[in-house]
Amino acid sequence: MKNLFPQSLSRKTLTIAFASFVVLLTSLGILFYEGSKKTVAITLNNQQKVVKTHADTVNELLDEMDVSIRSQDYLQPKANSKVKDHLMVVWKQAKQVHIVKDNEKKTIWTTADSVAGLLKEQKIVLSKHDEISPSPQAAIQDKMKIGLKKAFHLTYVDGGKKQQVWATSATVADFLSQQGIKLNQLDRVEPSLTETIAKNGVVNVIRVEKVTDVVEEPVQFAVVTKKDESLEKGKEKTITKGKKGRISKQYEVWLENGKEVSRKLISEQKIAEKQDKVVAVGTKELSLQVSRGTANEPGKEFYVTATAYTAYCNGCSGRTATGLNLRANPNMKVIAVDPRVIPLGSKVYVDGYGYAVAGDTGGAIKGYIIDLFMPSKSDAYRWGRKKVKIKVLD
Repeated sequence: MKNLFPQSLSRKTLTIAFASFVVLLTSLGILFYEGSKKTVAITLNNQQKVVKTHADTVNELLDEMDVSIRSQDYLQPKANSKVKDHLMVVWKQAKQVHIVKDNEKKTIWTTADSVAGLLKEQKIVLSKHDEISPSPQAAIQDKMKIGLKKAFHLTYVDGGKKQQVWATSATVADFLSQQGIKLNQLDRVEPSLTETIAKNGVVNVIRVEKVTDVVEEPVQFAVVTKKDESLEKGKEKTITKGKKGRISKQYEVWLENGKEVSRKLISEQKIAEKQDKVVAVGTKELSLQVSRGTANEPGKEFYVTATAYTAYCNGCSGRTATGLNLRANPNMKVIAVDPRVIPLGSKVYVDGYGYAVAGDTGGAIKGYIIDLFMPSKSDAYRWGRKKVKIKVLD
């Protein structure tokens, strides 16, 4: 019994010693394992951390951290790079972005942090007149939609006033809203509000107004003639003076850019009645008397009916019965006479016509009728037909 106790104690001591040795070896192994790890600084989507790893490559390191890499992601150094102590690894996950530029859609992958960074990455340069949504400062989100409208020159005419501006609008309505141009009910726009504006196009805003215009207009009086046997033929006498009437007219007037384009009569009203002019016209025939002798005697005065003609009348040759060339001498004073009353070649004086020579005849010139030569038809029409006094000088 004495031998058994020490022997049992010896076995227990051996077991404890062995267990302690195993623990020591395990601890030394753990310490060796941990001490053999490499220290790596890694930045994942801008989040920085320091890790210890036994990974041989960057790809294995990311696998350890449950990071899935796509070809569009940013990774520095490359995935197959060897992991060394104190290595710095940067990984940034790419995001899908839809860029809509002037209605053209483009899908890209980017690792940019902001819209501004994306524009720089894609080498898209904005002018101060371009429009972008969201703003350049906005953070990039996965499947984000970025709208970009490039500005272009556009001319608009508002009420006749022209101005050139930068615009990014797609339609005329968008452009007017962007410029703060408000349309009144009657205004018109060319092209129409729904049309797309072309580069260097022109938008014309026509300001339309409908107004009422009231005007007073005169009403001309008529001239009424009455025959009067007590007056010598050819003389006139006013019996009643004429007086103009007045009428008020109301018009509907359309204006475009302040200028009248149409006018429509709506109503009219008499303000004052007109009074016609009454004129007495003499019908009494004058007795043609010649004092002492015949009419063709020099120095005698008598009345004749005087008409007028030109060198270009129907059937006229331009030469008189005495051979005078009237077309070559349009200012010559010549009268056509009945040679039985006034001899050809006689010098005469005609009231209202002046000194002349009796140098022509005519088929209708019979008796106490003369025809005065005029340089133009308008002069002949103004003369007309009238009674005049004539004096045969020689």
